[in-house]
Amino acid sequence: MKLVVPPPIQGVIIALLMWALARWTPQYSVDFQGRALLVYLFGVVGVVMEIVAGAIFLRAKTTVNPMKPENANRLVTTGLYRISRNPMYLALLFILMAWGAHLANPLNIIMLTAWVLYITEMQIKPEEVALRDKFGKEYKAYCRRVRRWI
Repeated sequence: MKLVVPPPIQGVIIALLMWALARWTPQYSVDFQGRALLVYLFGVVGVVMEIVAGAIFLRAKTTVNPMKPENANRLVTTGLYRISRNPMYLALLFILMAWGAHLANPLNIIMLTAWVLYITEMQIKPEEVALRDKFGKEYKAYCRRVRRWI
């Protein structure tokens, strides 16, 4: 794996950077009607998605450790994994979007975009290689059916 910092820790780091960016650039803050609803909506979707995606992995009795995809003993393709190959990362993105909406600074879209590009290159693509090596044709067929993010 190219990644040395686990994705949940990355989420905390990105959240702190988003907070710092909002604090350092208050002139760009934008409050809008419905912002609180957006915060709750993104937050609830993210948390529920994270719990459900993790539960599916636990029920399948396979690893949830993103640092060791080679330890997977089963390819999970049910539930949320029929919609996204990476619902746990998607859930983290929703949680970060909720935080960004709470901070009300549109510059944080840059932070979110940078994190998506980073996690895709440094974590998801290497995971895909490991899973392709482990599960072969079954994983390739899954990739053809289901998109990486959504």
